[in-house]
Amino acid sequence: MRHKEAVSAKRKPGWLDRGFWFKQMRLWHWVSAAVTLSGLILFTVTGITLNHAGDIRVEPKVVERTARLPEDLLSTLETLGTSPEAQGQSLPQPVRQWLARELNARISAGPAEWSDMDVYLPMARPGSDAWLSIDFADGAVLYEKTDRGMIAYLNDLHKGRDTGAVWRWFIDIFAVASLIFAITGVVLLQLYAKTRPSTWPLVGLGVVIPLILAIVFIH
Repeated sequence: MRHKEAVSAKRKPGWLDRGFWFKQMRLWHWVSAAVTLSGLILFTVTGITLNHAGDIRVEPKVVERTARLPEDLLSTLETLGTSPEAQGQSLPQPVRQWLARELNARISAGPAEWSDMDVYLPMARPGSDAWLSIDFADGAVLYEKTDRGMIAYLNDLHKGRDTGAVWRWFIDIFAVASLIFAITGVVLLQLYAKTRPSTWPLVGLGVVIPLILAIVFIH
């Protein structure tokens, strides 16, 4: 009994035990790997397509549509356009609904550019650019959309171009999860290094090769 009590007294707390940290690192490593898997595939593939953007030829598809805004909706826009607070305001919801129906297009609720003569609404999205203008004189609506294809869409997701706040938050969270994946991977390398002598030479090679390429070939 005394021997068992002595062993228990010398036993380290769980958080000081090497086995405890080994289990924790393995847990966080595989969880972060699972969370970042799809994102890693996306950003890796689009890294290649961005690096060869000049070699990928895509013919943009341009769509133009016209319409004429009804008098009641036009008067609403004219009143709003003459207001000092107009700049940065989005198109009123009834106007957006009418435009979406008539133009068969998604109409942004983002800020528009107002003047005494017309209103201009930019609607850039990943992989495409679109805009519309409404002339206050006669209610003429001109809509244009340029679609650059799926590869351009994925490339814009990679860059966070015209993606909105939610996707930018996703990129930040994904970056943190990827950092956890990398750090726990380094800790696991340290834990396995004693039985795998090639561990640190390979890690060093992964650092030295990009460094040499940057110094020698990038000017």
